[in-house]
Amino acid sequence: MQFRIMGLLEVRDDDGRDRTPTVPKHRELLALFLLNAGRPMTAERLRRLLWPSEGGDRSDSLIRGYVGQLRRLIGPDTITTVSGSYMLAPGEGQLDVDRFRLLVDLGAHKEALALWRGEVLEDVDPEGERWVETRRLREELAELRLLALERRLQADLDAGRHRELLAELRRLTEQHPLWQRFRGQYMLALYRSGRRADALVAYAMLRDELDGGHAIEPDPELQLLHHRMLHDDASLHVSAGPPVLLPPDITDFTGRSDLLDRVVGGGQISGQTRGQTRGHVSGQVVVHGQAGAGKSALAVRAAWRGREGFPDGILYADLRETTAPAAVLEDFLRWLGCPAQAIPAAPEQRERLFRTYTANRRLLVVLDNAADEAQVRPLLSSCPTVVTSRSPLGGLPGALRLSVGVLDDGDALELLVRSSGRPANDALRRLARFCGGLPIALRIAGSRLAARPEWTVDYLVGLLEDEHERLDRLHAGDLAVRSVFAIGFDGLPEAAKLTLRGLGALSAGDFADWVTERLGGQAEALVDAGLLETHGVDVAGQVRYRLHGLTRLFAREQAVPGVLARLSEVVLARVRSSRFSLVSGENREERAVVTLDIRESVEWLAAERAFLVSLVGDLHEAGPHEAGLDDGCWRLAHLLAPYLERHRFLDDWRAVADRALESARRAGDKRGEALILLDQGDLHLAEREWERAHEKLRLALDMFLRQGGQTTTTRDVNRTRRRLGRVHLELGRLEEAERALLTCLEGVQNQRDTADAEQVLGLVLHRAGRLDEAADRLLTAVGHLTELGDRHRQADTLLQLSAVRLAQGAKPAAGAAAEQARGIAVRLGDRLLDAHALLALARIARAEGAAERAHELARAALEVFEQTGGDGAEAARALLALP
Repeated sequence: MQFRIMGLLEVRDDDGRDRTPTVPKHRELLALFLLNAGRPMTAERLRRLLWPSEGGDRSDSLIRGYVGQLRRLIGPDTITTVSGSYMLAPGEGQLDVDRFRLLVDLGAHKEALALWRGEVLEDVDPEGERWVETRRLREELAELRLLALERRLQADLDAGRHRELLAELRRLTEQHPLWQRFRGQYMLALYRSGRRADALVAYAMLRDELDGGHAIEPDPELQLLHHRMLHDDASLHVSAGPPVLLPPDITDFTGRSDLLDRVVGGGQISGQTRGQTRGHVSGQVVVHGQAGAGKSALAVRAAWRGREGFPDGILYADLRETTAPAAVLEDFLRWLGCPAQAIPAAPEQRERLFRTYTANRRLLVVLDNAADEAQVRPLLSSCPTVVTSRSPLGGLPGALRLSVGVLDDGDALELLVRSSGRPANDALRRLARFCGGLPIALRIAGSRLAARPEWTVDYLVGLLEDEHERLDRLHAGDLAVRSVFAIGFDGLPEAAKLTLRGLGALSAGDFADWVTERLGGQAEALVDAGLLETHGVDVAGQVRYRLHGLTRLFAREQAVPGVLARLSEVVLARVRSSRFSLVSGENREERAVVTLDIRESVEWLAAERAFLVSLVGDLHEAGPHEAGLDDGCWRLAHLLAPYLERHRFLDDWRAVADRALESARRAGDKRGEALILLDQGDLHLAEREWERAHEKLRLALDMFLRQGGQTTTTRDVNRTRRRLGRVHLELGRLEEAERALLTCLEGVQNQRDTADAEQVLGLVLHRAGRLDEAADRLLTAVGHLTELGDRHRQADTLLQLSAVRLAQGAKPAAGAAAEQARGIAVRLGDRLLDAHALLALARIARAEGAAERAHELARAALEVFEQTGGDGAEAARALLALP
């Protein structure tokens, strides 16, 4: 049987069933027995205690009846009769008061305090005045409880849990203002939490209370503690045990398992026995990455994870709060037990003393938010050291560098689930995308949902949909995404700020170093500030950078006008120079940037395609707000058309053409509008949408004809008629196609237009079965294109000539033309053109009876078509299907 009188009266049997009496007199009688446990109680005394106002006039039989009823309830052997008296003698551990006294005596203070449910017999003798035993027991247990509390708190203080105790100790000092042991413990917890001034104030408040109300001084022990704090006695720190200065671990930490393993494993943050060689020579790990990526959370989680390996403690400093290394060294030395008066003033001497103190200790040092190497070097010792920084701190040789990026979709969703308490669903996935996988943004969004249970996820998603307000919405209390970016931005030199402002005008996912050079040339400063990421080296050998979507919104808030106009001038010249190698016939004087080799042009365009397509969109979006940008938009889109056509980037081509047409119309440039319509006609030709191509080309031709008889207009008219001839060809209207092309040849005024017309006419004649004429026309076109240096079109025409030669039965001539075309494709690095050449050679091999060779060439061509999305895949499969 278990009896509990601390708090409400309660009786439970060994099976846990409630046996507590409900009749008031039965409860009072049981309370008296328990208050006098182990002592005989006569019937007379019981009468006086149960009915004190009646002078004991009740009969003994009434008492016997109550005792009998109580025995039936709690067990017949519980209350015994001895010489006419009654006695309840609980067995060992059956009465909670006895267990409480024993546990306090044994030093099991936490277990003892767990038994406390309140004042003795709160429900039977609420005021504690009915029976003297209640009052005495309450006074005894209150003293024991305070003693247990005091000793438990001291054990926690000795274990270094001073920060966790502050709230409890403050409450205890308010409840027991004159209990000086609590006051001393509160002072010590404040002091060890770095709040020395608050600790001294707590002492002064006690002294004022004692002096004013009692005219006495605090206890000598408390006076000594105050004196030691005044003189910053290092032993106050040492008595706390090994210092573990880490901030609390992040409870919703998500992902990063690979990075955690690299920080914690391999001898980086693993404690070593003395004399054991570490896995890494310097023992330094630099965790770096963009603002808000979770570098500090990773370092703190790794340190807590490896805590057992550092019995001498973990030192931690936030270098953003304490920027001077000398101040950090002073703090570290004090935590390591160095007396205040022994700490030298000179920074160099502090460095040497710190290295001496750490030389033979198994310590970990965590340096958070380092701005540069100068902050870190004085704090390095033989101990393993983890540094977090937005910069990779390249000036620390031998350090292991771990780059922290954004979370992938799965980890981002998991972090939102943990921080918000909401289940994973499509709305939460949309929210994760708005945060761009940036941990700080995800944690803020999750916190907002957790703090607003009435909000739906869709509601918060709706708030974040507007880019202009997204940063305003991503805040929770004093934590805001914008402030994370502002910390890095405010410390930048003006030139770097200008670069970031310029980048804010761009929507491209990444961009090359030549872009940042044009915008101020401070890319590396932005990388070091955590506002820009290095994204690798592209196929053109350029360093590329990436701006996080939320960082771009911050940069856009700082944007200055004119950036896109300046950048578009450079881009137009650069694209025009690279385009020259693809489309000859332009004036060579227009090559503003010298391109030494056609492969360089192709590689540059391949590297910059996504950026240039995105820039067309930027110019289009800003066109209504800034003069000249609409003109730049359509011109850039027109210059990109041959490259996008050549490599069949049809989606990109469609996007830039649509925006360019609207910009040309807004700019009121009729020729520009007609040129974009011509490009759209070419796009529909590439898509094999002949009727739509005819519609666009007819519109373009009408606009060119209305513009008069200038030289450029004549060329534009001829080019458009050549495209219409191609449409007639594809629609099977061969006579109309031939008439249109012959008309073009009569009016051409340059070699480029002649070559184009001859080429298409050769295709028409081939389709009409006039093979000799077709071959002559194509040979003429090849000659012109060779002189012009237009190698792409030269290769195209050679492949068309090869097909005509094969139809004529001239297999060697067909093979020679196809091999020549393939040689050009290989030199250009044009895989799609090479695949078409392989397919032509496969057809020739099949005609020569070399079936195995034909299959080998067709398979190679099909592989490229499938990878690039080229339109020759069906023909390659058909060839492979032949026996």
